[in-house]
Amino acid sequence: MSKIRVFLIEDNRLLREGITAMLNDQPDIGAVSSAGTNGETIEKAVRHRPHVVLLDIGLKNLNSLKVAEQIKRKLPRTEVVVMDLIPVHHDVMEFVKAGISGFISKDSRVNDILKTIRKVAKGKKVLPSSSESSFFSKIVEHLVQNGTVNRLVESVKMTKREQRVIALLSQGQSHNEIALRLKIAISTVNGHVRSVFEKLAIYTRLEQASFSLTQDASGKTPARITRSSR
Repeated sequence: MSKIRVFLIEDNRLLREGITAMLNDQPDIGAVSSAGTNGETIEKAVRHRPHVVLLDIGLKNLNSLKVAEQIKRKLPRTEVVVMDLIPVHHDVMEFVKAGISGFISKDSRVNDILKTIRKVAKGKKVLPSSSESSFFSKIVEHLVQNGTVNRLVESVKMTKREQRVIALLSQGQSHNEIALRLKIAISTVNGHVRSVFEKLAIYTRLEQASFSLTQDASGKTPARITRSSR
């Protein structure tokens, strides 16, 4: 049985190398090549003719949507899977129209990522449900209801525009409504949401690490965790 050939497009070198190593550890998957973001990225993908392309949705120097469209136009039998931290509904729909077959959250477990690659290689679609598109809004709503949104703003160091977007999300407004309200493009709203989610993900991991370090030798957790002042 031949291996699933995967071509990775990711402009973060550490992530690129890490994902490549993870793929090459699998008996049935192999990274045929990887690329950052330059003018030869598409041509390189076409040269290798992979079964699956893993595409970072937040490339800094290339338009990921256009990259997906070009790959599907030049390699119609290649399955494209986009990677992001949060499935923003508008983004997912645009990429579905471009012909992608799957979505991978960068916060997923390794096994889930590998399952997605294997499924799309067999011609299946692996996309987030509509309920997942409001995941971030639910997080914000929960924080507001519990009176912790101020701590969130302070902890993840949001910009004033990010704070404004978060406030509107917590009021139940859609990304389209926020774009109209703030007179900015919906892609800008999506960018702010993604930026805050990345900061929140890092903050959550730091909190988890702090929690683990405060456990005593017997494995019991103290009733209260004292956090160092910032």
